Amino acid sequence: MKMVQDRVRCLNQAPFRSEAKYVLYWAQMNRRVGWNHALSYAAELANGAGLPLLVYEGLTCAYPYASDRLHTFILEGVPDTETRLRKLGIGYLFDLRRKRSDPDDVLYRLAQDAAAVVTDDYPIFVPPKLSVSYYAVDSSCIVPMSQMEKREYAAYTIRPKIRKLLPRYLKPVPAIRMRRRFKLPLPRFHTEVTPVNVAALVASCDIDHGVPPSPVFRGGSVEAERRLRNFLRRNLSRYASFHNEPSVQATSSLSPYLHFGHLSSLQVAMAVEEYASKHKLMADEFLEELIVRRELAFNFARFSEDVESLENLPRWAQATLKQHARDKRDPVYSPDQLERAQTHDPLWNAAQKELLLHGKIHGYYRMYWGKKIIEWSKIPEEALRTMIYLNDRYALDGRDPNGYTNILWCFGLHDRPWIERPIFGQVRYMSYQGMRRKTDVDSYIHGIECEWA
Repeated sequence: MKMVQDRVRCLNQAPFRSEAKYVLYWAQMNRRVGWNHALSYAAELANGAGLPLLVYEGLTCAYPYASDRLHTFILEGVPDTETRLRKLGIGYLFDLRRKRSDPDDVLYRLAQDAAAVVTDDYPIFVPPKLSVSYYAVDSSCIVPMSQMEKREYAAYTIRPKIRKLLPRYLKPVPAIRMRRRFKLPLPRFHTEVTPVNVAALVASCDIDHGVPPSPVFRGGSVEAERRLRNFLRRNLSRYASFHNEPSVQATSSLSPYLHFGHLSSLQVAMAVEEYASKHKLMADEFLEELIVRRELAFNFARFSEDVESLENLPRWAQATLKQHARDKRDPVYSPDQLERAQTHDPLWNAAQKELLLHGKIHGYYRMYWGKKIIEWSKIPEEALRTMIYLNDRYALDGRDPNGYTNILWCFGLHDRPWIERPIFGQVRYMSYQGMRRKTDVDSYIHGIECEWA
């Protein structure tokens, strides 16, 4: 119980209404049934009061960069969620807000009949105020964000703290058993989502239809778990040696599923540890990325007022970028040229095309992608705006603590000073020649260009 309480934030002082119809779990970011501390906490509240549990998941047309790509990925996960909740006796209501003129008050209407509302504690989004008992539960991180008292400077400062706490939190989430099944009728605005009507639902929405669904990534917990199993069998043994070689495809590619909550980082970590132990593999490098680096990003987002600002950079990075702000850039590309992958650099163009096509760039080349945008933009602030726009519009893992942290890393966040050079000052630089020495650039470019043709 204490382990769960470490994850819970009470958002107001409203009393629990035991005479209400249900407890409501609003699934904002953790769109899954298993390995979900927030859902488990909501079930615990419901069982304690002898009430059923209702899960509400909504998808609006009004979120930033709403598109066919993002809508499709989210909707593909809905049937998985509904099936698994029904087996547990938990109600499920999905609301698809198609037009901006449609009502935007579903949460408030459902809250009127709720004894309490539980939602996800996610540092990028601020939960709206409610007059009913209201809790936010951290089910995104393995070590709860609350266990870090301040913003950490870099991986080396947060790593020992996480390692100390990890044995306490690296444990399965207990299975949910409901004392009372949900039998109430669902309101008329509930949207039925099936595998065959996703495309029609997406087409009916007032969103950006210029960003097509990814041909590589399909949404949902079932697909996420399949990819996890494939990673364990095929790539975990190769990860340490080849994760920075994009042409080998030795990474997990789980970031879209972690972002939308179709998969839990706790679930991944425990599966990796178990498989590595059974097959006598070393998984340290993967777990470093999954736990230390990812939770450093959540720590950054939790303690930052604006994750899209260069003011988050360490003082040395701000000072050196300011000192070199007037350095000559040659060439300079407009944001539109960059979006269309129209530069002189074939590797950068391929990385941008991967983003346009798949909705994701391999992590190692994404660092190069970001560094070159700095080099080819008029000023650092323009480079930052361009990176955030391209990532959030096209990436399936956009608008995420990891995404904002990785972008700001290109400007010096969580890094150290390097040898001074034009434009970058003491911020780390990456070159095309360096990429050719370290990776099989030609194979990567050829693969992307074949898809692009």
